[in-house]
Amino acid sequence: MLVARDVPEDGPAEAGSRRERASRRTVRRSGDSGREHYFTANPTAPARASVVTFQAGGREFRLRAAGGVFSAERLDPGTAVLLRKAPLPGPATEGTLLDLGCGYGPVACVLATLAPRATVYAVDVNSRALELTRANADQLGVDITACGPDEVPAELRFAQIWSNPPIRIGKPALHALLRHWLARLAPDGVAWLVVARHLGGDSLAAWLRDEGHDVVRHASQQGYRVLRVRRPRGPGGAG
Repeated sequence: MLVARDVPEDGPAEAGSRRERASRRTVRRSGDSGREHYFTANPTAPARASVVTFQAGGREFRLRAAGGVFSAERLDPGTAVLLRKAPLPGPATEGTLLDLGCGYGPVACVLATLAPRATVYAVDVNSRALELTRANADQLGVDITACGPDEVPAELRFAQIWSNPPIRIGKPALHALLRHWLARLAPDGVAWLVVARHLGGDSLAAWLRDEGHDVVRHASQQGYRVLRVRRPRGPGGAG
């Protein structure tokens, strides 16, 4: 977080004005409707409605979004790169697919539309995001189970995990989140992650390798890394 610097030569009014401007800049940079992070469980930010339109898999999607969820005004550029560069599932795809950190559901909606035989879960801690994902699934006529992390059956294993992970929760929380969910890949499962290079995409790939995962930089575009991640080899892993 940015902190306003003390400026001794200013009087109280000038210093207060500087602090106020710095505070406003900090709030704007949070990317969370001006008050709270998009990973807040119960957003209090105004639910200003919006419609996000984008193309994926040769189809146009028009999804409802709202303030208090991630990237409510447009399809996030990283998510756009993920949907453009990673191999999307098709009509023959089966198994259980996970959109981790689903927001209002763009990835989950694409997966469920393109792979109607698969079972699609959309997971987020943000209750407003889950409500929007359910509404968007209903609008598209697709089946998506949108739920909180603790509501996912413990025995489920995922054929695919798709995520634009919440980097801003901090490195320890991010690593704990990825350890938990990547451990739930099926033996032959694959995860597709997108991370901005300037937010640590390359260092995250290195950490995942140190954890024993098979990690490939599948694509790089507009400053984003698309990573293909498979389970660790050896006992309990894919190999």
